[in-house]
Amino acid sequence: MAIATVNPATGETVRTFEELGEAELEQKIALADERWRTYRTTGFEERAACMYAAADLFEKEADLAAELMSTEMGKTLAAARNEALKCAHGMRYYAEHAAGFLADEPLADPSRVGATRALGRYQPLGPVLAVMPWNFPMWQVMRFAAPALMAGNVGLLKHASNVPQCALYLESVFLRAGFPEGCFQTLLVSSRRVESILRDPRVVAATLTGSEPAGRSVAAICGDEVKHTVLELGGSDPFVVMPSADLERAVATAVDARVQNNGQSCIAAKRFIVHTDVYDAFTEKFVSRMRDLRVGDPFEASTDVGPVATEQGRADIEELVDDAVAAGASVLCGGRRLDGPGWFYPPTVIADITPGMRIYLEEVFGPVASLYRAADIDHALEMANATDFGLGSNAWTADEAEQERFIADLEAGQVFINGKTVSYPELPFGGIKRSGYGRELAAHGIREFCNLKTVWIGDEGASS
Repeated sequence: MAIATVNPATGETVRTFEELGEAELEQKIALADERWRTYRTTGFEERAACMYAAADLFEKEADLAAELMSTEMGKTLAAARNEALKCAHGMRYYAEHAAGFLADEPLADPSRVGATRALGRYQPLGPVLAVMPWNFPMWQVMRFAAPALMAGNVGLLKHASNVPQCALYLESVFLRAGFPEGCFQTLLVSSRRVESILRDPRVVAATLTGSEPAGRSVAAICGDEVKHTVLELGGSDPFVVMPSADLERAVATAVDARVQNNGQSCIAAKRFIVHTDVYDAFTEKFVSRMRDLRVGDPFEASTDVGPVATEQGRADIEELVDDAVAAGASVLCGGRRLDGPGWFYPPTVIADITPGMRIYLEEVFGPVASLYRAADIDHALEMANATDFGLGSNAWTADEAEQERFIADLEAGQVFINGKTVSYPELPFGGIKRSGYGRELAAHGIREFCNLKTVWIGDEGASS
């Protein structure tokens, strides 16, 4: 894929970018290596001052950041502005809490290990490569960058090739906020050059959010190099509705959860598993609301769903839907691309899905909802867990015993009861199974790229 801004609402190429040459790339990696050796010695107060300044810039320039996101990947302008403000919130969260998260912590009763003191100290690792996706082009980067920089690491960003202006804007924010040059750099390079960067001994770790194949590749390379990785890959999140649920709230949230970010979110609800006692009522309301959503220009305030980010992305959606229909699935609304320019695909609901269909197991990265009827809670859990993914999950029930059952038995990194799955700076985020490993956000996220050094201090006057 060329490094270019292509407006998904029109298909027009707005701007193209030259890829970094080998000498330029070497210069950036060398700068990162040089910079972290001094930056790691700065204090939390100094880092926080820069991070607060970066947050101020994001708030001041929220409209500009939103325009870049909407232009490059098609999310609605309102959603893009909220993303910019969320970045500012995440920055402030880590500026405030990093020192506490990384404070020395007691490891044991010193007398039990023959010491006068025994503690753990968190120290930064060095330059970390972040391979990031286009769907949340600023927030996804920030949930790596804010904790990494506050921990004393430096970041190298290899962003998706269709959001280069977002990538360059992020670099400019950190520079203008006062972070030393080299603390955060955008690398305008193609995916084929990621391996050489990962194998560079000056790059000590990597984080990737993206597809399962990309995750496998990065994990394999870093495994060979014995470098730490955090992977957040795909999701096929279940949204389970039981008879005791508040149906109106469940339906409203289901629609929002499926079409958020034009349906292009790893933690978007994708498989709607509804108890047979409320299946018909839920389906009627859900399909009606999905059908009524307005698809159009993401810059228009009245638009609910913008275009899919790439032409190939729309083709992938069509392929999965057509495969299901050919095998006997029912399309309750949508199901065909919209005429005209741009990569638009309407909100779609599919029912009568069977295990032989690709859509039963594969993630649909667009505004397509799959409906399933569950006989009871055991059946609902069986279907919910019948996937190789395990990122997020939702369950709607007023029954406390059922809530505990879902918490215990849903195979996912996160479970949200009676609410939409959302990433918060305050909560750890990540998956299991083929959705990846490691955690972002909260205290867990900032510690991922730190060395927890065991410190044992004996009595200077004691004999051995």
